[in-house]
Amino acid sequence: MSGQTQPAEPVAFSNRGAIIRLFGVILIILGTLDMMLSWRGSLEIVPFHAMIFMTGVLLCLIGAIRRHVKSS
Repeated sequence: MSGQTQPAEPVAFSNRGAIIRLFGVILIILGTLDMMLSWRGSLEIVPFHAMIFMTGVLLCLIGAIRRHVKSS
């Protein structure tokens, strides 16, 4: 025994959520840039920019959940 523990169930990864996750990352970057430019320009942060960011985070989570599939 080498002291390493094995996971209880093997986990397989698929490309199911890749497009959703990629779109989420793009929205995160876009929302972050919008908020940073508004902040740098001494303007208030528009709630729409924060909504773009949060939508991107949500899509990233959905894509990660769809990608993580139990093997049969």
